[in-house]
Amino acid sequence: MSSSKLALSWLAQAIEDLEAAKANFEQGRHALACFLCHESAVKVIKSFLYKQGAEMVWGEHLSDLCEDAMAFDPSFDFVKSVASLLDKHALATRNPDAVAGAIPFEVYDSTDSEHALEIANEILETVQNKMSEG
Repeated sequence: MSSSKLALSWLAQAIEDLEAAKANFEQGRHALACFLCHESAVKVIKSFLYKQGAEMVWGEHLSDLCEDAMAFDPSFDFVKSVASLLDKHALATRNPDAVAGAIPFEVYDSTDSEHALEIANEILETVQNKMSEG
């Protein structure tokens, strides 16, 4: 598969994950919504990297992926500053031992998922704009 096609596949899945995050938010599943926001953002950044011609993109930490993206576009430092806020949702939203004395679905609320959705949407829009420029 060409890099451009691969980039579009990652972007399509990122958009689908973000739609699933919105649906989970509406259903009151806030921990899952936050996790899916993180997943969407990861896929958006990977899409950008594939669009730039990267052959293999590894990792799930947004901070690291943004560092890789900064090699192609230094303005990704802004994306990194926003995206790193979602990194905390990678494990704490899914693993029962990640939150001391509680289960993730009991701890996350609409404020958390609404904020995660705002960040994920901002990342999607910013990166889509960058991809359409190049």
